[in-house]
Amino acid sequence: MHDFQLDFFHNYFVTINELTKRIDAGFLERTVFAIQEARRYSRKVILVGNGGSSAMASHVSVDLTKVAGIRSVNFNEADLVTCFANDYGYENWVAKALEAYADQGDVAILISSSGRSPNIVNGALKARELGLRVVTLSGFDAENPLRTMGDVNLWCDSKVYNIVEMTHHIWLLSIVDYLADAKVS
Repeated sequence: MHDFQLDFFHNYFVTINELTKRIDAGFLERTVFAIQEARRYSRKVILVGNGGSSAMASHVSVDLTKVAGIRSVNFNEADLVTCFANDYGYENWVAKALEAYADQGDVAILISSSGRSPNIVNGALKARELGLRVVTLSGFDAENPLRTMGDVNLWCDSKVYNIVEMTHHIWLLSIVDYLADAKVS
């Protein structure tokens, strides 16, 4: 391997490692508490994102259910997304899906790397209106709108999509693994 390649990969992994460690553990604890409360009161966790964040939402949702025993869903069905986007506009499909599927006391985990995706921002507004606990994950600019909309707001200080998404994914899977360990203990 050339030095450039070694340097690129080394720096890439160091960056993700540093960003994952920068999170205030209190934010992760508050997210765990919200999810545990949802389980305690027979509520569910709903995860939503776009693109890579959508794939992450699907992965984390399945792991919450299978590994941690917490009822969880995600909105990744093509027919749901395209129907609601067609009928209500792409910027409103998440809000309309939450309106149709969420129950008061559920936890909505809303993911947008930029923190500016209109469908996710509108989903956060609707989630608050419906009485859901809201956890947001965003990156890019510290002043992005999504970062102020949750009960817990996890923010990654990077402007690189894959770095932000991988950091979010690691944080969320660490929460899943914590909840799975707590279930066993």
